[in-house]
Amino acid sequence: MRAVAALVAGRGREDVAAVFGVSLKAVDGWWVKWQAGGREALVMRPRGKPVGVHQVLGESEQAAVRQAVLDHRPCDVGLSGRLWTRRLVGDLIAKLYRVRLTEVGVGKYLKRWGLSFQRPDKRAVEQNPDAVRRWHQETWPEIRAKAKAGGGGEILCADQVGIRSDQVTGRTWGEKGRTPVVRRSGNRFSVNAMSAISTRGRMHFMVFTESFTAEVMCRFLDRLAGHFDHKVHLVVDGHSAHRSKKVRDWLAAHPDDVELHFLPAYSPELNPDELVNADLKHSLPKQHRARNQAELAAETLRFFRRRQRQPHIVRGYFGGPHVRCVLDENPMSF
Repeated sequence: MRAVAALVAGRGREDVAAVFGVSLKAVDGWWVKWQAGGREALVMRPRGKPVGVHQVLGESEQAAVRQAVLDHRPCDVGLSGRLWTRRLVGDLIAKLYRVRLTEVGVGKYLKRWGLSFQRPDKRAVEQNPDAVRRWHQETWPEIRAKAKAGGGGEILCADQVGIRSDQVTGRTWGEKGRTPVVRRSGNRFSVNAMSAISTRGRMHFMVFTESFTAEVMCRFLDRLAGHFDHKVHLVVDGHSAHRSKKVRDWLAAHPDDVELHFLPAYSPELNPDELVNADLKHSLPKQHRARNQAELAAETLRFFRRRQRQPHIVRGYFGGPHVRCVLDENPMSF
């Protein structure tokens, strides 16, 4: 384009070729393109074959391999392993169509199919798919209908978590082939927490040092009920403390305050409060480690109080639309 601009300005062909260090043939070719199509004719075009032309696998074959990767594990189709890699996808292609591709070539196909290399989510083999389906299609809509019919009832999801002093979060650099060692005190201690969150961005919590028991659950329910002037529908897992006689007796004595709803067994992915637990463990200070139980409890309290002031993050645990909410003025504490 600069060479053609020089020609348009009146410079000679030889001068232009000398200035830009190209041949007269190149200058003449650019000038012919310019006269035929203007600036667009000089724009560089991608070289090589267009994407998708002369591919080894046809469209139907590609669709079959893509669907196999999405629907099955390698061990389901006669290969080794439970997770797909480029090598294993290449082995599957070789097994089905007797075509051997390089890992780079397989990677191009995977990218073209809209797939990416991800850390898989985990599901317990004991999980009952029918129970999960009933939760989505029947139980959860019933809970929402109950809360709506109750005139302002609120739905919260709750879970408990334990935090240990010897827990190591994050990653560090180290020599290849040698796992870095983190020195930690042999004097181990821990604290526990119970939290409940709502789609409105509310968060309630309690930090405690004893084990999670039915008595602790009843104490949490007492504090939770004290923050609402309407009925709370609390979604929890099947922990033995949640189903204990003491908790059942508490619920029977407070029928207008709290109603428990139980998630399907082995289905933590259905409880958004599990993300609070993961966030807590990831957010604990990485530079300064608690030296005793009191410091660990204080760090845990700071996390929960900070999240109480961030309703947009709490709503994000649900992955639903952001709605207006009102936070507690008096957060729970241990």
